Amino acid sequence: MESMLNKLKSTVTKVTADVTSAVMGNPVTREFEVGKHIASGGPGLCWRIYNGTKKSTKQEVAVFVFDKKMVDKYQKFEKDQIIDSLKKGVQQLTRLRHPRLLTVQHPLEESRDCLAFCTEPVFASLSNVLGQWDNLPSPVPKDIKEYKLYDVETKYGLLQISEGLSFLHSGVKMVHGNLCLENIILNKSGAWKIMGFDFSISSTNPSDAEPKYSCKEWEPNLPPLCLPNPEYLAPEYILSVSCDSASDMYSLGVIMHAVFNEGKPVFQVNKHDIFKSFSRQLDQLSSMSPTVLSKIPEEVREHVKMLLSVTPNVRPDADQMTKIPFFDDVGAVTLQYFDSLFQRDNLQKSQFYKGLPKVLPKLPKRVVVYRILPALTSEFVNPDMVPFVLPNVLLIAEDCTKDEYVRLIMPDLTPVFKLQEPVQASNMILLIFLQKMDLLLTKTPPEEIKNSVLPMVYRAVEAPSIQIQELCLNIIPSFANLIDYPSMKNSLIPRIKSACLQTSSLAVRVNSLVCLGKILEYLDKWFVIDEILPFLQQIPSREPAVLMGILGIYKCTFSHKKLGIPKEHLATKSLPHLVSLSIDNNLNLNQFNSFMVVIREMLNRMEAEHKTKLEQLHAMQEQQRSLNISNPMNQSEEIKSPPSSGNQIDDIFGNSGVNGKENGSAAPASQPNRVSLTLEEKQRLAKEQEQAAKLRSQQPLAPQAVKAASTSGSQTKDLTSSLFNSMTAIDNLSLANAARPAPMPGPTMPAFNSATPVVGSMAAPVPNGFNPTLGFQSGGMGMGMRPPGPTLYGGMAATTSTPNFGALAHNPGPTGPMGKAPDMSALDNLFTPSKPKVPLNQMGPKAPPGTGSPWLSQFGAAQSPQTPMQSVGMGGVPSGFGMQANPFFSPQNFSQPAATPAMNQAGVKHSASVNNDLKDLFG
Repeated sequence: MESMLNKLKSTVTKVTADVTSAVMGNPVTREFEVGKHIASGGPGLCWRIYNGTKKSTKQEVAVFVFDKKMVDKYQKFEKDQIIDSLKKGVQQLTRLRHPRLLTVQHPLEESRDCLAFCTEPVFASLSNVLGQWDNLPSPVPKDIKEYKLYDVETKYGLLQISEGLSFLHSGVKMVHGNLCLENIILNKSGAWKIMGFDFSISSTNPSDAEPKYSCKEWEPNLPPLCLPNPEYLAPEYILSVSCDSASDMYSLGVIMHAVFNEGKPVFQVNKHDIFKSFSRQLDQLSSMSPTVLSKIPEEVREHVKMLLSVTPNVRPDADQMTKIPFFDDVGAVTLQYFDSLFQRDNLQKSQFYKGLPKVLPKLPKRVVVYRILPALTSEFVNPDMVPFVLPNVLLIAEDCTKDEYVRLIMPDLTPVFKLQEPVQASNMILLIFLQKMDLLLTKTPPEEIKNSVLPMVYRAVEAPSIQIQELCLNIIPSFANLIDYPSMKNSLIPRIKSACLQTSSLAVRVNSLVCLGKILEYLDKWFVIDEILPFLQQIPSREPAVLMGILGIYKCTFSHKKLGIPKEHLATKSLPHLVSLSIDNNLNLNQFNSFMVVIREMLNRMEAEHKTKLEQLHAMQEQQRSLNISNPMNQSEEIKSPPSSGNQIDDIFGNSGVNGKENGSAAPASQPNRVSLTLEEKQRLAKEQEQAAKLRSQQPLAPQAVKAASTSGSQTKDLTSSLFNSMTAIDNLSLANAARPAPMPGPTMPAFNSATPVVGSMAAPVPNGFNPTLGFQSGGMGMGMRPPGPTLYGGMAATTSTPNFGALAHNPGPTGPMGKAPDMSALDNLFTPSKPKVPLNQMGPKAPPGTGSPWLSQFGAAQSPQTPMQSVGMGGVPSGFGMQANPFFSPQNFSQPAATPAMNQAGVKHSASVNNDLKDLFG
């Protein structure tokens, strides 16, 4: 790597040194920066050509340099002759001005070491292009080495040389005298230009119709640079020491032969015996073999043969050559027209530019980019011509690489993006740019898009012309994927919405909606929900096309896999809006049906999603219920064994307290509703624990332990009663007058005093699984039922409304007097996993017939025909399917006999299980 860098450094240093030494001290360097060596040209390719720039204007030029060291081998008088000849050629070129002659930007300057002058930018000489690389940099530049002339370039180049000769012969009355490949220069655009007037001959009688030219005799002893190239000279130069304009035409014939023959002239000349060579050449020209011209195109072969005629009068003149059919090629004519545009008026130019798109695809890219494009972009200074030129420029841009576009086209397009005057031209320019917007966004650098292209799009959306607005809205979706998201969200969408709301044109409004619908996929879900859907409700008009556009946006948002509308938005905003639009009187049957299809799809999806959610929630609650049902049995089994003295009080106040969990586990210490003990109560509790510990340490665990535990439970009676009263006071529960049946004594509850009620989750006695009278207590409102009042049943609406079975089945919300969770422990003891499924109304204890029950007295009104719950079932179902049919709303099933006459008369349907009952209710 280091060796490569050193090699590169040495090469750069060498090139810099060569350039510096070549022009050191020359006055040209005062005004021009000299770049790298790019080509060679002129007589014997003696001029080195460098690229350069003018220091003041940064204008690109070509610097021709002749290094005097090249002629050091000659004697002084020969050197002087060479220098004088070269000076004459440059000075003559400087005085002549014509499009077909090389344009001199700075006249010849001489220094001690070199001659130098500046011209228009140059690519190379025709001799370099055809393979003669003398005096070129080493290695030969790749662009010259690989350069191949296209047919249109060759045809138009030869036409240009013919036009240049016509100017010299007819306009200036001059013979070039040394027309050859070295003296034809290709400028940067590819145009062929004539130079090398070192041996030019002016007419001795320029005012006469027939000019006369005096020719010098050939001097073979002069240095080659002091003589014209003999391979391109007409025979009369050498053999008769005469010349005229026809002599240049012979040279043109040799050039045409060389161009089609890889740079080789017709005959090779022996410069040491030139007279003999020309005599032999004269004989060959008189009887020319067809093989000599075999590589020349057939349509011009006869003209070349005439140009190479021995007789000067037979040769066509320059003006005649410009009119031969060979140069009528469409590409050559197009290029010729561009070179004469400055002579045309705007009408002629506009007609030409309109037909140009048909010609451009037929021309080579190099010709289009380097010859036609500069001529087109030069017209941008004329605003009236921009609408005619711009389509051709953008057509060329399509075939350019991104680098070529940025380098060659973008600098000229930037001012056009911002052009707003005259208005008519500006509108046409907007239309043209919009049609090619994908091209602009693809090849224009991001920064330039943001600064130039998108502002133009925004201007088009807000344009006063309806046609421009429509076109812009129609085209935006085609390149929306190329617009960065912040620009679309913050600049483009607000303008589209504004155009939709403010326009008076139905077409613009509909196109705005269609445009929004097509670019929805490039937006994010929440932007659409927050910005686009609310905007639809602001649209004032109710034309069918507008309504269908609104429907289309809803449908696209609803059905798109990336977007979608949440069911909450569907229920509260989308569906109400669509339903109100669907009954608009302007809609026909098909349009109404389209609305209804979308509305049904939304309803179906909303139903499916919400149903799935509720099913999942129900499954979770059932799973939790199964855990809660199984845990009390385990708790009751644990209670059978004597608890440790350290956990006795915790079991009472933690597991069975107000905030204890239904499964019997201790409540967390952080629960907010737990009753705090006073200092005196804590002291009494500590004493009780200490006493219990002593008893256990003195006696083994036996029947005596049961007795001790009972004694301990007896001693805590007052404390438990006090805490219970405190909790009932806090919860506003009026349970003081409720009838509490005395617990049945039994050997299975040795740790509890029979007179002490077990505190449940709603300050009601907790069922212990053994005392049937504890199954349900009216004061405790088990099963989450409210006492009779304004709302007869907890968790339900007023008695006149349909019973909300779902709320009780799925939502364990507050139903007690103070909003506490219902105590379902009665069901927990009944529905244990190990017990088989039996009708619920058979699982409660049998009460004696006729025995009064608070449940029967409380719900007795349900037997009456006037009771709302009997006359109105769920969803209009007959009374047999009302609350009494659901075991969750029939406490008699748990505390009364299996069948009573009243219930049978009411049409209660006995089910095998809760699941069957629910299935009967809901199908």
